[in-house]
Amino acid sequence: MAVLGAVAFMAQLDFFVVNVALDGIGQSFPGTSVASLSWILSAYAIVFAAVLVPAGRIADHWGRKKMLLSGVALFTLTSAVAAAAPSLGVLVGARALQAVGAAMIVPTSLGLLYPSFPKRQHTLVVGLWAGVGAIAASAGPPVGGLLVTLDWRWIFLINVPVGIATLVAGALLLPEVRQPRGAAVPDAASALALLLAVSLLVLATVQGPGWGWTDLRTVALFAAAALAAAATVERTLRAKAPVIEKQLFAGRQFTAATAALFLFSAGFAIVLLSTALFMQEVWHFSPLRAGVSIAPAPLTSIAFAMNAGPIQHRFGRTAPAVTGTLAMALAAGYWIAAVHTTPDYWGGMFPGLILVGLAGGLTQAPLFAAAGTLAPERATTGSAVLNMSRQIGSGVGVALLVALTPQATTTGFDHAWSVQAGAGIAAAGALLALRPRHTP
Repeated sequence: MAVLGAVAFMAQLDFFVVNVALDGIGQSFPGTSVASLSWILSAYAIVFAAVLVPAGRIADHWGRKKMLLSGVALFTLTSAVAAAAPSLGVLVGARALQAVGAAMIVPTSLGLLYPSFPKRQHTLVVGLWAGVGAIAASAGPPVGGLLVTLDWRWIFLINVPVGIATLVAGALLLPEVRQPRGAAVPDAASALALLLAVSLLVLATVQGPGWGWTDLRTVALFAAAALAAAATVERTLRAKAPVIEKQLFAGRQFTAATAALFLFSAGFAIVLLSTALFMQEVWHFSPLRAGVSIAPAPLTSIAFAMNAGPIQHRFGRTAPAVTGTLAMALAAGYWIAAVHTTPDYWGGMFPGLILVGLAGGLTQAPLFAAAGTLAPERATTGSAVLNMSRQIGSGVGVALLVALTPQATTTGFDHAWSVQAGAGIAAAGALLALRPRHTP
């Protein structure tokens, strides 16, 4: 549990921890534009989202332990390269390869939980694993703010000892799980189509605010992503062993979790980036002060994530997730009403952060636990699909925030928080509409 939780935390933290470090990185590479710096985030988001599902399917065929340890090794090595990067180009390239390692780690770590624990403990351990992901997302800005006070390179360097320790522990403790010999190899055409669809969609979403949503390049990327998505669906329906099997969506719980994760993650990405940006750009907090000010959210998430198993046993999966998504919407409504240009942390930002922590701790665990409703041999692929949905949603949320806040004004942030509220309400609606008709 410690090994699988640690590697999942490390891989997911790096998606969020860089947000507060961009100014420091820009100072290390004079003359670098904001658009160029944004690729430190974008390269990771695009590659991570695109590689998740193919990596999950390959892990089932090749061996989950082997894939996980290979991913940890790649992630650790590229973290060291990023920490020592002499130029922005090297840093962006290292981030892209780091994302490949993270995509090898995250779904495989969940896929290894199921065979490592008896069935009666699955709700507990999956709740803990998903809670770790929620904490990683919420803890990104505070951890980043603390490390940036030393040097932005520590954001990447800290992964090296953690990676080495988990490589050794994982080699000794984790079981090897793979499909029986002779199982069909995942269809290459569907894997390539999915890779193109996701990467083109996230690229279009990331570049849209800068290029303009009606720019020919943006429209062409969205059109190409739609064609690749259609090809993916066609292979899913017709191929012998598609990278996404249609049986995954036979159950209402998994389908609901996939849709809700997309919507919730779009809103949650707005939360994480908007709060850090607002406090730094409108209230003029330092990166350290902004990071520490966000800390109540991950602390609240920890409290609920550690009790995810008992909460699900008592209330089921749907009720906690719906409560969490609505808490995120309520936080947005509170900020629109209470946060103004004049700094007022305790009366303005703080109550909403508590609600956001409640949302992260209650929502993500039951949604990721939906992978446990699948057959054991599909758990890793199911986890990869859920993570892909989350990553695409996060990319959309960041793009919407950038588009709505071209200047750091309270009006722009109010518009972004309105989108956050809508995403939370829509996620709750998806969960209620697709909830199982009969609860065991």
